[in-house]
Amino acid sequence: MTLKQLSQVKRWMVMHSARHPVELAVWNLILTVWMLGFMGVPGALLTHAWMALPLCLIAWLLPMAYAGGRRQLHRAGRLRCDWLTAL
Repeated sequence: MTLKQLSQVKRWMVMHSARHPVELAVWNLILTVWMLGFMGVPGALLTHAWMALPLCLIAWLLPMAYAGGRRQLHRAGRLRCDWLTAL
């Protein structure tokens, strides 16, 4: 996902926060973990904490995995996902 797409989803979540408060909380958590993964790489490299690098990679890929999973569930009819139009 690009930064623009992340911003568009966040904007959709904020605009619809009254109807989807849990979605907003989950998306905020995902963005927080994404930022920790992104910022954790320099710290892991500087402190030679090689075990943290795979966790940083997983955290960095989390928004894409979450959106992809939600897209699949929406297409299968198992979960309604209105914010996919923001992508």
